[in-house]
Amino acid sequence: MPDGTDRHDCVIALDVGGTSMKGALLDRDLHVLDTVRRATPRASGRDAVVAEITAVLRTLEARATEHGTTPRGAGVVVPGIVDEGSRTAVYSANLGWRDLPLGDLLEGALGLPVALGHDVRAGGVAECRLGAARGARDAWFVPVGTGIAAAVICDGRPLSAGGYLGELGHVLAEPGGEPCGCGARGCLETISSAAAVAAAYGARSGRRVEGAAAVAALLERDDPDARVVWDRAVDALAAALATVTTLFAPQVVVIGGGLAEAGGLLLDPLRSAVARRLTFQRRPELVLAALGDMAGCLGAGLAAWDAKDGGVAARQPEETPSSVAS
Repeated sequence: MPDGTDRHDCVIALDVGGTSMKGALLDRDLHVLDTVRRATPRASGRDAVVAEITAVLRTLEARATEHGTTPRGAGVVVPGIVDEGSRTAVYSANLGWRDLPLGDLLEGALGLPVALGHDVRAGGVAECRLGAARGARDAWFVPVGTGIAAAVICDGRPLSAGGYLGELGHVLAEPGGEPCGCGARGCLETISSAAAVAAAYGARSGRRVEGAAAVAALLERDDPDARVVWDRAVDALAAALATVTTLFAPQVVVIGGGLAEAGGLLLDPLRSAVARRLTFQRRPELVLAALGDMAGCLGAGLAAWDAKDGGVAARQPEETPSSVAS
């Protein structure tokens, strides 16, 4: 065990999303000691979001004492563009901030070292160390939900490019296509995100559905409109992943997010569609994420431990911890 820590030490981990926050206390072995979930008050503005983040961190700090453990630091991961080096939340349309020195603000409020990171990159690191890409030195983690993002692990290191790397959802998939929230048209997100799949089905069939899961269920019932929409989404995602494979040669591509809940309905045709586009490239293994919605939180905890002692948790679990898998 690294110097200066013992079995009673823990870190605070918090994954801040546009809708909700997931916080946890994690011991050195990444076991979950306690959890907190709160709504993200994004409609109330930037200051309200920062205040709620601080409140959740303080709640977890108090619970650490109740558990007889001592928090040695905190890891907080947020969406948008994040510069981990300067601990700055550069931009988030969902949370309404720009160039926010969030790491410094939280550290001052909490009185503990705070590692600030990006939610998807943190999830990618967690999947590589603990989950579906464990052991791979070159991997991509691609959550496909309301939007589409990517974490890029190259030669064992997460790449950042000042926080701008990994915006897979905004590669051009259909010239002159549907307008995207980013201001461009025809982005991958407008075709292959879970939100786009549901919207496209409604537009085509005239029947509103509650999310991509409902489209997947209709697909299993041989609904012809669901088939057209699903195939289009898979095809666009496959084209993007084939480009990724050519440029970065990942060993593993981990697919997560809401669309991944379709399991083989997504993964089987996606594997085939990617393979059809490849010739000489190293063919990646396409797998489903293993850590579910705890990936970002676990990644935040890993960042907190790494910031404290410069290394991975002393003993990584041989399997996904049962407390996480639940």
